Amino acid sequence: MREIVLDTETTGLDPFQGHRVVEIGCVELVNRIPSGATFHTYLNPEREMPSEAEAIHGLSSAFLAGKPLFAEMADELLAFLGEASLVIHNASFDLAFLNAELDRIKRPMLGRERIVDTLVLARRRHPAGPNRLDDLCARYGIDNSRRTRHGASLDAELLAEVYAELVGGRQARLGLGEETVTTKKIGLTVARTRSAPFGSLLTTEERAAHLALVATLGTDAIWRDYLPVAEDDATGTR
Repeated sequence: MREIVLDTETTGLDPFQGHRVVEIGCVELVNRIPSGATFHTYLNPEREMPSEAEAIHGLSSAFLAGKPLFAEMADELLAFLGEASLVIHNASFDLAFLNAELDRIKRPMLGRERIVDTLVLARRRHPAGPNRLDDLCARYGIDNSRRTRHGASLDAELLAEVYAELVGGRQARLGLGEETVTTKKIGLTVARTRSAPFGSLLTTEERAAHLALVATLGTDAIWRDYLPVAEDDATGTR
């Protein structure tokens, strides 16, 4: 299963007011484990950067002036995304901006059906909140000390770790690692082997009561298919 964890930075809050994407960061997950493949780009928004937005992500108009336009990076971005599900925190924000950029260059927009919104997942799991990315990192013990400002690449990396916690992926991988010490792996299946089978937990009285009950059900009772031959013979019906 291939998924892409994605984050953007923008010039503002509303793409319908002329605000643009200025940074895109993506991390590829295969079976919810980072594969090492990433995508990152800064973009020239073709407009001035408001001071309020620059204070959040630190990207100035001067820094972005020499970066490529979205139209120049669209093919590379779409090729990296492929048909994968997109894992995004507060997905309605990023999706609106990406689709506005795609619509601007007359390219097909990204469908909402392929979105996994980690904010929705977090609210379901932790309804009392808070569920911002920093809050979730703190909750799950994920080191976000490098996150002095918002940045699409770092935020995507952190979100990949948060997502693993939200869906139980980290615990599952840890459990698999422990199993390999004492068990045999067959493909993706972990098989335990026991030195001796478990003994029956039934008492002698319970076993006798069960056999007596089966004896009253007639010779065609399906329960007889599950009786050991010796016990079935003891009922006198075979």
